[in-house]
Amino acid sequence: MHGVLVVDKPRGITSFDVVRDVRRALRVKKVGHTGTLDPMATGVLPICIGDGTKIAQFITEATKAYDATLKLGATTDTLDAEGKVLETRPVPPLTRELLEAAFEKFRGKVMQVPPMYSAIKIDGKRLYELARAGLEVERSAREVTVYELKLRDFSADEVQLSVTCSKGFFVRTLAADLGEVLGCGAHLCALRRTQSGPFTLAQSMPLADVVALGPAVAPRLVGLSDSLKDVPSLQLTEAEASRARHGGVVEVPEALTGLLRVFEPNGSLLALADAVKGRLVYRRVLLPDAQ
Repeated sequence: MHGVLVVDKPRGITSFDVVRDVRRALRVKKVGHTGTLDPMATGVLPICIGDGTKIAQFITEATKAYDATLKLGATTDTLDAEGKVLETRPVPPLTRELLEAAFEKFRGKVMQVPPMYSAIKIDGKRLYELARAGLEVERSAREVTVYELKLRDFSADEVQLSVTCSKGFFVRTLAADLGEVLGCGAHLCALRRTQSGPFTLAQSMPLADVVALGPAVAPRLVGLSDSLKDVPSLQLTEAEASRARHGGVVEVPEALTGLLRVFEPNGSLLALADAVKGRLVYRRVLLPDAQ
């Protein structure tokens, strides 16, 4: 059983809990997720099965989309509703114009400091481990990209938004930063991932259904190539494929750049590679049957 299973993660459990439940239900050993969702969050969580684990890193790098609800007027230590309230401040009268002006500061390429309660490692330690021990360490701001930020609705002290963003973006940090721009503080109180790379809510399955079906869920797995369908493709000749199978030199047009799905002459996915200065630089060579 190989491929990617798109799970609709329920609220209140970790991504690792989902992996454990899928492993038990499908009775397979090689199972992994593609980017952590906080326990409070719900929605699209691609789970890699069998040979699907070989492409997990590439799915993790894909664009993500979320629907989020922000609570204004209070900050928390975790930047979300599960943390301890640190401060409360009055919320200014909200208008669409005020919110849109604030949103504009967070569109495009922005610098973002990751939260202490996150899975990022510093000196071999997860930040959340340090935070739980009462420690706070300096974190460098990282460049992330917000491709789209939409105001969906708002009330006197809540804002509902949708965001499409790059890998490494924290919606909790957006909530806190937006609260500071508005002058009242804010935290994230609901989060639902609506898309991860090519995977959407429409094709996701509730975890309870996956557990109930067990191995019979196999037809719902997405193949390796389709799981990376947003990545451009390159088909090799037999001579080129023979070299590529052993990591040998394969020349490509100089104008070709970036990550590519590299295919055998028969259409089988052979490798993931970067086109760099007229040559393929392999990031992962796959077994011929890893589809």
